[in-house]
Amino acid sequence: MLENDRTQAELAAAGAIQNRSGMDSEGWFEYLVRVYPHHTDYSGMVWHGTYLAWMEEARVESLRSLGIEYAEWVAQGLELPVVQLSLRYHRSVKMGQLVAIRTRMAASEGVRLLWDYEIRSPDTQELYVTAQVTLVGVDRDKGKIIRQLPPALKEALTRLSVKPST
Repeated sequence: MLENDRTQAELAAAGAIQNRSGMDSEGWFEYLVRVYPHHTDYSGMVWHGTYLAWMEEARVESLRSLGIEYAEWVAQGLELPVVQLSLRYHRSVKMGQLVAIRTRMAASEGVRLLWDYEIRSPDTQELYVTAQVTLVGVDRDKGKIIRQLPPALKEALTRLSVKPST
């Protein structure tokens, strides 16, 4: 059987170190990725745009871990586009490495949703990238920012933004 970049063994290992629907004690969701050649530039280092794709995958999977399907929101006409992005590269990630993309919703300010990211080694000893992304709710049909998040979305995101007590 062929393996893909998210093998069952890797997912099981990640699940063993997570709790609370995939969130750790500080509210971080962890998403493991193996670096393949198509993620890299000619030098074998991860191409900068790959980090953005991984961050979006981790954000969507963190929502899914709570039973929230992003595709359902889109089907109902709600988009959550990125309106601000800040990345800091600490170290290069190389082809063949396994990395953990960690994400959590940092805050909700009206219709603005702030998400934090860390890309680390699975043992958390090496920090490769830190980032923050701001999303806003947009009515797809009207093409305008919505004034208030739909109640179901607001309730779901409240579950994400409440950090567990330690």
